[in-house]
Amino acid sequence: MRRVYLDHSATTPVDPEVAKLMMTYYTEQYGNPSSVHSFGREAKAALENARDSVAKLLGAEPTEITFTSGGTEADNLAILGAAEAQSKKGKHIITSAVEHHAVLEACEFLAKNGYELTIVPVDEEGLISVAEVEKAIRPDTILISIMHANNEVGTIQPITEIGKLAREKGIIFHVDAVQSFGKIPINVKSMNVDLMTVSSHKIYGPKGVGALFIRRGVRVVPRIYGGGQEKKRRSGTENTPGIIGFGKACDLAAERMEAEGIRQGKLRDKLLEGILAKIDHVKLNGPRGENRLPGNLNVSIQFVEGEALLLSLDMMGIAVSSGSACTSGSLDPSHVLLAMGLTHEIAHGSLRFSFGHQNTEEDVDYVLEQLPKIVDRLRMMSPLYDQAKHGQCSHAQAQ
Repeated sequence: MRRVYLDHSATTPVDPEVAKLMMTYYTEQYGNPSSVHSFGREAKAALENARDSVAKLLGAEPTEITFTSGGTEADNLAILGAAEAQSKKGKHIITSAVEHHAVLEACEFLAKNGYELTIVPVDEEGLISVAEVEKAIRPDTILISIMHANNEVGTIQPITEIGKLAREKGIIFHVDAVQSFGKIPINVKSMNVDLMTVSSHKIYGPKGVGALFIRRGVRVVPRIYGGGQEKKRRSGTENTPGIIGFGKACDLAAERMEAEGIRQGKLRDKLLEGILAKIDHVKLNGPRGENRLPGNLNVSIQFVEGEALLLSLDMMGIAVSSGSACTSGSLDPSHVLLAMGLTHEIAHGSLRFSFGHQNTEEDVDYVLEQLPKIVDRLRMMSPLYDQAKHGQCSHAQAQ
């Protein structure tokens, strides 16, 4: 049976070049980068080279990069750390309705502990309005946190414009770029960003490694205390092999980004057109074209459950998602799709396909061969679909 992995937004395989380099720092150059002897100095030099690589892909300075255990920790350090550092100025925070739970949960924690939170809405494509952000700003607003690209529907937000607004108002601006980093160009300076979260395992690096860009002059209060590593921003012995792997993954992403973006965009569009041609009652979630991550496709297939689709596809060797991997155990529909105006019923029938380096046109052909048969089988058990065929039930039109 053919196996097709189309869940790269959840995680990516570690690139062989990354794994090979990491192994050296597990077994040969295993020194603690805080040690002053030659073993430690070698590890420290390699760690700093990795910091340079992360910074280069962000358009930042190496001194502005703080390594963390992943995107979630980086989001928490940015939001909780910046809020505490700015608490004497004000206690109002702005975020959006479609953020990753690592951002939403951190903001909601603050809202339960003396801060005020405004959540701005999105339109039917998941896009945030700059005007809505501006309308939400108050004299006591200290932090705005908006993601660069959505992890479920791939919508790319107007970060530069929001950043310009925040800079003019003297408000700290945090961006969760976990999904966009290494896939589309980023420059934290031109985008007016103060804090930016990135992660390794989304770009063919190891899991358990991430980073937070902290613009020079911006203060965040640490969340972890100890030996004072990472300029006292994040204590704890650095995950040296993981960080070095992250750095290598950044170098590879810089080389491949443009060509891979074009190639994956073509695969995504072929899959979308095939699904729309072969299956009725399908809705595209999110925008078409350049306002969407090139490797992301999210559709709702009415009159079937997304979970049933996912499991049936898995039985045929096809790995996809019905939402964020972090909430895959939940029976609740996607908060992102609900925020975009979808009903619970249609949101429950959503699938996310996310492409990677190894995917081919043959993979798309295989999905287009299997998915319509699975949908037909599941719909045969749906009384609502039978009603829809006879014009007795409204349905979402294909987009």
